[in-house]
Amino acid sequence: MATSKKTEEKYEDIRKDLEAQKSALLTEAGVIIGGGLNPDKLNFPDMTDQAAAEADKNFTLRLREREQKLLKKIDEALDRIANGTFGICESCGEEISHKRLKARPVTTYCIDCKTKQEEEEKLRE
Repeated sequence: MATSKKTEEKYEDIRKDLEAQKSALLTEAGVIIGGGLNPDKLNFPDMTDQAAAEADKNFTLRLREREQKLLKKIDEALDRIANGTFGICESCGEEISHKRLKARPVTTYCIDCKTKQEEEEKLRE
């Protein structure tokens, strides 16, 4: 438990950033849900306008899906902070630099392992 408390204290600034980001995403999602994706179910007599409105709706839905995934990653990062495993690379087990965590707080890989992973992905394509 002492390690968990140390981790929480060490990453307090990142935890606050994650909480603020989560709050902003949830607030924005609430506005969208409150307004609906199709306010007043507008009918456009022009097919071009209707297609543009549908494209906008699809784009908004894709953004929501991305934000939902990000919220999950934020929750997982907050859990790792709470249980003392935050900042440890999933691949090599080494500590992830604070600078990297500050820039990408949901990451689970150190920069070396992430670079290696991306290089391997390029080779598979």
